[in-house]
Amino acid sequence: MRRYVDEDMEGAEFRECNMNNTRLIGVIMQDAVIDGLVTNLVVNDVEVMSYVEAELDRRHPVRLLMRSEDPADLREAWRVLRSDWADTVDRMRATPGIEHESVNNEWSAVQTLRHLVFVHDSWFRRCCLGSTDLFTPMGLGIEDVPDRQAQGLDPAADPTLDEVLAVREAQGAELATWLDAVTAEQLRQPAPIPDNDMWPPYARGRSVRQCLSTVFNEDWAHHGFCVRDLDLISAASTEGQPG
Repeated sequence: MRRYVDEDMEGAEFRECNMNNTRLIGVIMQDAVIDGLVTNLVVNDVEVMSYVEAELDRRHPVRLLMRSEDPADLREAWRVLRSDWADTVDRMRATPGIEHESVNNEWSAVQTLRHLVFVHDSWFRRCCLGSTDLFTPMGLGIEDVPDRQAQGLDPAADPTLDEVLAVREAQGAELATWLDAVTAEQLRQPAPIPDNDMWPPYARGRSVRQCLSTVFNEDWAHHGFCVRDLDLISAASTEGQPG
């Protein structure tokens, strides 16, 4: 276990790090931001994640629908998620070019949408439908995805916003049609994941419902990231304008 003692880490950034069982003792942490898969976080002897999750549910009621086992709730959750993205796309269209801008080394809005194209192909089509098709070339996988080209991804892809949205619309309609017919019993069944090496390798043994949860969670989380970064880009642009 590495120990950091009397280190000045002001301004440090930890990205895609495994910090399980990390202990921060006697630290000064002001104006810090934590964004990730966080559970069982204890701050000054108080487990705080229950408060965080409750506040997120209050701010975003769609999260309650996303966790439901009722197909009707899941259909409504997907409708809300698509509606939220539609509003954000309208915002991007009002400021042409902003969809390709990035901030703090995060993905641009177009790259974020391309990632969700990949999520749909991998976690919905492959894991919920059992598809063996190669992934959509414009999809954008995370760094951990091996052999991307062999799985159909094109590392040189540079689609426009409209091109990505056309794929997203088709995928969204596909999932909505599936939700219209799926039953609670079908959701509880083991995910029909094909026996090959395509992404995600760690989904085996999960139910259809669990794989669908990943699709929903990714869609919701990345919409939040996108809105956050559009806000930062817009604020920086406003600050740069003459008063």
